[in-house]
Amino acid sequence: MSRRPDDAAVRILFFADASSVHTRRWVAAAVERGAEAIVITRQPAEVPGAREVIAIAPGNDKLTWFKALLKVRQVAREVAKRFKPTLVHGHYVTSYGLWAAMCGLKVPTVLTAWGSDILVTPRRSRLMRAVVGWSLRHADLITADSMDMLDEIARYHPSAPCHQILWGADTDKFVPGNPGEDFDVISLRTWEANYNIDLILEAFSRFLTLRPQSHARLHLLGGGPMQSALEARVQELRLLQQVRFHGRVGDVEMVNAIQRSKVSVSVPTSDATSVSVLESMACGLPIIASDLPANRQWIDDKGGWIVPVRDVDAVTQALVTAYDHPMQAAQMGLYNRERIERDASRRGQMDAMWRLYQKLLHPAVPRIKRHRASAR
Repeated sequence: MSRRPDDAAVRILFFADASSVHTRRWVAAAVERGAEAIVITRQPAEVPGAREVIAIAPGNDKLTWFKALLKVRQVAREVAKRFKPTLVHGHYVTSYGLWAAMCGLKVPTVLTAWGSDILVTPRRSRLMRAVVGWSLRHADLITADSMDMLDEIARYHPSAPCHQILWGADTDKFVPGNPGEDFDVISLRTWEANYNIDLILEAFSRFLTLRPQSHARLHLLGGGPMQSALEARVQELRLLQQVRFHGRVGDVEMVNAIQRSKVSVSVPTSDATSVSVLESMACGLPIIASDLPANRQWIDDKGGWIVPVRDVDAVTQALVTAYDHPMQAAQMGLYNRERIERDASRRGQMDAMWRLYQKLLHPAVPRIKRHRASAR
């Protein structure tokens, strides 16, 4: 993509998890559109397109988000001298968002909420609720990928404009394939408690009891800390031949796995808009999803089945329906593909984000000056 004259001045200092595919995709999209980028992170990792990745206080100690604030300011000042950022962008409000809001640089600050940082963590701790509120009130632009998150953000009364920007699906890469005759089921969610992979295993086991002739297989992608427990549960359910653990895979293998499948299952307890749901929809699959506001925004009875949270029987019945009515399921998949092409392509979403960056840098009306945390 060629640069326009006003794009040359877009230099973004990102505070984000360099190891996250979402960070890498976002930075790559910004660079593709003409930005220069430096990423400040905790865990060192390569971020394609970034001029530099700077790791501060690596590790998993949650208190370090607070203890490292002086170091964050010091590094931000050093980066500012040689990079001269025109924007600061923090991803995940309770951690990197705090760092972005506290870095002390007198440039516009963008915060992007990811999900649990707004929907879960602030409800568990008064301190974290205060952190979220303070950070949001010190932002000049706020984005989130679901309307329920934006509604929750509004409860903190930030003065910054708030916009829905989706991570989106790469509709050039995630495309419908030609699934075989087998009834393959896929889950793309991380193997953590919130995503209820254990429930998917139980529902799949019950489905096989009801439809033994299906010769169905369940493909688990995503990886995560519950792998050992889930493998043990598969053994208990005697599903060693029917369940395959793929773990974390690249986009090519992920696309191939989705295209082989007949239905995608995503039934977390809490969630914002799921990229893996959008990618499954882009590949033309119907979706079984838990009854959450973010899922209801994308899944209706034309594109899948909404089931109560942690309802094994409902997931089982949805699998039975998908198997018993293959033509209906295929039509749902076509509907989902059209919906993603229209409303949630990654290219379109990142184009919209680029326009927001430009509007922030070149406002028709001067932005409100906010008190910045001093870098003294």
